[in-house]
Amino acid sequence: MNLIKVAAGVVNQTPLAWNSNKKNIIDCIEEAKNQDISLLCLPELCITGYGCEDMFFAQSTCDSALDILEDIVSHTSSIAVCVGLPIRISNHVYNAACLIVNKQIRGFALKKNLANNGIHYETRWFQAWPVGERTEMRIGEFTYPVGDLIFDLSGVKVGFEICEDAWIANRPGRDLYLQGCDIIMNPTASHFSFFKTQTRERLVQDGSRAFGVAYIYANLLGNEAGRAIFDGDAMIAQAGEMLVSGTRFSYKDHYLTTAVIDLDKIRLEQLQNRLTFKASNPVQVLFDFPEIAPVKNIYALESWEANGKQKEEEFARAIALALFDYLRKSRSNGWVISLSGGADSSAITALCYLAIDMCVAELGLDGFKKKLSYIKQIQNCKDVKELSAALITNVYQGTQNSSTATRHSATSLAKDLNTTFYDIDINGLVETYKGLIQGAIGRDLSWQTDDIALQNIQARVRSPSAWLLANINNALLLSTSNRSEASVGYATMDGDTSGSISPIAGIDKHWLRHWLRWLENTGLGGTVKIAGLNAMNNLQPTAELRPLEAKQIDEEDLMPYDLLNAIETAAIRDKKSPKDCLLIMEMEFEGIYEREKLVMSIERFFKLFARNQWKRERYAPSFHVDDRNLDPRSWLRFPILSGGFEKELTEMKDYVEHSGKGKRKGKIGF
Repeated sequence: MNLIKVAAGVVNQTPLAWNSNKKNIIDCIEEAKNQDISLLCLPELCITGYGCEDMFFAQSTCDSALDILEDIVSHTSSIAVCVGLPIRISNHVYNAACLIVNKQIRGFALKKNLANNGIHYETRWFQAWPVGERTEMRIGEFTYPVGDLIFDLSGVKVGFEICEDAWIANRPGRDLYLQGCDIIMNPTASHFSFFKTQTRERLVQDGSRAFGVAYIYANLLGNEAGRAIFDGDAMIAQAGEMLVSGTRFSYKDHYLTTAVIDLDKIRLEQLQNRLTFKASNPVQVLFDFPEIAPVKNIYALESWEANGKQKEEEFARAIALALFDYLRKSRSNGWVISLSGGADSSAITALCYLAIDMCVAELGLDGFKKKLSYIKQIQNCKDVKELSAALITNVYQGTQNSSTATRHSATSLAKDLNTTFYDIDINGLVETYKGLIQGAIGRDLSWQTDDIALQNIQARVRSPSAWLLANINNALLLSTSNRSEASVGYATMDGDTSGSISPIAGIDKHWLRHWLRWLENTGLGGTVKIAGLNAMNNLQPTAELRPLEAKQIDEEDLMPYDLLNAIETAAIRDKKSPKDCLLIMEMEFEGIYEREKLVMSIERFFKLFARNQWKRERYAPSFHVDDRNLDPRSWLRFPILSGGFEKELTEMKDYVEHSGKGKRKGKIGF
């Protein structure tokens, strides 16, 4: 039998972190050699990191990448390895996959199709390589083939689709197939979003079937550069059959997903397709493939992926891993969360705890401490609970407007997770600020005349104490704003928006509340449940910034969260006009909300969205989880100053007044 043992290598990299990136790559190669792997595919731009942004323009970035490449070459005896890096040719930068075989560089295949949608901006830094073109590149004393290449490794033809190449309609794999390619390697940097792994599986499995090849797909892992999360998705398919799929959201620095492919089966598939092959001129490489005994490749989903709650599981695992990587890559000593007792701060506290719990579960207590070896105070911790106390700091900052219910909610969660917890009364600080301003302006502040100002000062007074705790501990202050609040500006700048990173700014409040109930009652993997969420899950969301007798409720200040989320989806993600939004809402919420409620909510949403872009520009960076993100620096751009949808809202008003629907007669008040 004509068998080859291959692997997809996953690595957790950091932009421009030359030494750690090189170590992860070399360690992965050494592990592959120990497992008798013949062909190893590593991810796209794994030498530099994918998220270098404008540093790709720097000559030093390409030069340093080549220096690291030469160091890697010496570790590739008896193995063929693909590594990703940027290269510069004729004053253009290209995204390259370098094939190294038995301690020799054999050439550079270049990316033909650049991702330029969503969070991707590749056309800013890279040039797309023309189909069919080749040239040469000199490195030191030697020249190497560069461009649209196929490599012939002693009769085994290997080609490349680099990330976006596989996502287009006329993907390069077809041309590789017509040239008799046996194996396609796809080094990729495909950011995480909900359910995206199913799309990747179809690309890999369908590509292997349509092109009659073995297909090796290797993705990056972790929170690489701050916003994008990579889930480490790796898979290998053959002639339409998925052979193996790797672990996702691992806390390891690197790992392998391996399979044994059958060249005879691949070539039989191609023979039966009976298409006319075109001539090719592959780069000839001598390589001695060892004889491999037949093995059974086992493809199976992880248990948590098959439990029917994939979005809940993916959210927990993605954000927890992102928080952990952000912590260690910024060399911070822990997290500080202003724990109000509400859903947002409770969710973030729970996610920090899950990051500790999952890392210890995978790497063990010693492995966890080694990953955070620079944090001295955790080195004597004996379990997850002690690590939680050392790494997570919560502070409840109450005023006369705070209730016993939210205090109980905050304290019960902190006690359950064993976080370090402080209860601080800030009412005196609020009154001091009020007194200063009242003396300056010569009048008293009241709820009748100064409602927003009196609410905001309470939220802002909480920020300095939280920042002080973060600074004392050299810790990360985490902002607690969610996407629903960001869309309508229901947040206090320099108050609850304060922080280094905003972990849940990509998640709507309606779904977040569902997720918290799931975490309490079902739990991560069906086993890791957080009972301390019970008190919070029985509360109605409230900012608690007005006097208690006002019984302030967030959904009364804004609109019901399910309705807000639906309007945001139609208006912002799908770019529907106010009138179209109304038609959609009438269909979606028939029998639930009156038409007048829908009209007023849509008008309120559009006005607040336009008015509050300046706030979104100032929010702490958020983690990207799907196509609903509002972060203007990575996903959704909107002008700070605009017409505020006045024309569009007038059109909706005219439609409502002349459509004759609804119980209310006469004009709708706007």
